[in-house]
Amino acid sequence: MLEVVIVKKEEKQILMNLIEKYEYDFSKYTLADVNNLGLFGYDYLDHYFVEENRFAYFVKVDGFLAGFVMINDYPEVKTEKTDYCISEFFILSKYRRQGIGKKVVFEVLNKHRGRWMLKRHPKNVDSVLFWDNVISDYTKGNFTLIKAHPNESIAYEDGSLADVIFFDN
Repeated sequence: MLEVVIVKKEEKQILMNLIEKYEYDFSKYTLADVNNLGLFGYDYLDHYFVEENRFAYFVKVDGFLAGFVMINDYPEVKTEKTDYCISEFFILSKYRRQGIGKKVVFEVLNKHRGRWMLKRHPKNVDSVLFWDNVISDYTKGNFTLIKAHPNESIAYEDGSLADVIFFDN
């Protein structure tokens, strides 16, 4: 049984624990380092519990935590009007390649209607294939992909320019 449930404020530390796993997994692409406490950290976590239009969801499979998805309305690409951005998306390895991620994305997108943006790291080939497949299926091919978007403010820590996808739902 798949559930996508909003993260409650009192569950913030649980989300942070999962974010650490996500950041670790992603560091092979971004080359990010841990801090002096051995943690990657996430500077924007508190914003999800005090600002409007920021949403954090747990993904649960058969009652077990399987990942998370975080959405905000921060316009990372200032030249393109967007309503929402998938800022973070993570499914634990055990639950990958089972269609769970795709179902989660569809459910979350259906909860929030508007103009969307998401970015992906071009060296994360699994992510590139996942997002190409999921967004193509969701939009029936009606999306815009800008590879190596020239906006350096959305580049990754390793200097890679992000691929950016825009679409409406």
